[in-house]
Amino acid sequence: MPPRLTDWSLALTAAVAFMTGMVSLLSGLPQEWFIFMLHGIAGFWLLLLLWGKLRRVWPRLIHPRRWDRRTVYGLLALLLVTLALGSGIWWVGGGEWYFAGFNLLNWHIILGFVVTAAIVIHMFARAKRLRKRDIAGRRQILHLGALLFGSAALWPGQQLTERALNLPGARRRFTGSQEFGSYAGNAFPTSSWVADQPRPLDVNTWRLSLGGAVTTPRNFSYDELVAAHDEAEATLDCTGGFYSTQRWRGIRIGRLLDQAVLHTNARYVSFISVTSYRWSLPLEEARSTLLATHIGEEPLSHEHGFPLRLVAPGRRGFEWVKWITHIEVLTAPDPEQVLSIFTSSFTDAGRGN
Repeated sequence: MPPRLTDWSLALTAAVAFMTGMVSLLSGLPQEWFIFMLHGIAGFWLLLLLWGKLRRVWPRLIHPRRWDRRTVYGLLALLLVTLALGSGIWWVGGGEWYFAGFNLLNWHIILGFVVTAAIVIHMFARAKRLRKRDIAGRRQILHLGALLFGSAALWPGQQLTERALNLPGARRRFTGSQEFGSYAGNAFPTSSWVADQPRPLDVNTWRLSLGGAVTTPRNFSYDELVAAHDEAEATLDCTGGFYSTQRWRGIRIGRLLDQAVLHTNARYVSFISVTSYRWSLPLEEARSTLLATHIGEEPLSHEHGFPLRLVAPGRRGFEWVKWITHIEVLTAPDPEQVLSIFTSSFTDAGRGN
């Protein structure tokens, strides 16, 4: 393909890969599997486009005397893209690797951000507009169609190969997460967004407060919540790359909300941690979720959010707020909740003070 068409195709494909990757972090329902499929296809499409670009610039790369500053930047970009693609393919194939406290999936996400930022900067600095002759003609359409069809065919091909060879990746969930400690109580891995490290809470003095757009605000003790004995079987799927299915016990949110009498304009329910970390759900969805005090027959461990954590089926793990101290009924969305998940680790409670 013409150089300009190749470069713009690379930028478009990287944008699709980035956007589907971001959406996938919020996708946990089985019917949302297609988001992960699109992300995989975009990755293969990027790989094929990159191969075509390499064929064009290869004669210059193999002669170091012809290198200039742009060549060095190009080689660095090639390395970053290769690492981003390679880490993604390795991860879904069942690969494991830890470095500097981050696993392979974490590094794939980090590299995705770096590559996207580099492409955006490059496009603003050096992108040339597409000309009619770059995109017109049957040959260009055939080339683009062949690349897109090839990438679309590679994704199911990868899935079938993993199953045929019984590779570790074939046993992963549709999100790419691997199973750990299902139905084993507190034995599954623990994780906290960024670095929340609150001290253990004393249930003798701890209270859950319910307020906001309600007529009668309430406080609940730990014993009151435990006495409800509501149960739910749900899968916690962490964006860190693991999932665990457990039988959770506690109290349904709807049971608590019915005791507070909601305002007629109530629309959302926000769950707030002792660290100030918070996340909200639409009212009707929130009613069916569970505030867990136990996993199976075991009380929640401190690392898993004792005395209370949210169990929200279909939501990713970072939305299952831990160490809940407050529930607030809202009349409008809470746009600042995204910021809170990055700042909670800097609060006194988040630092363990």
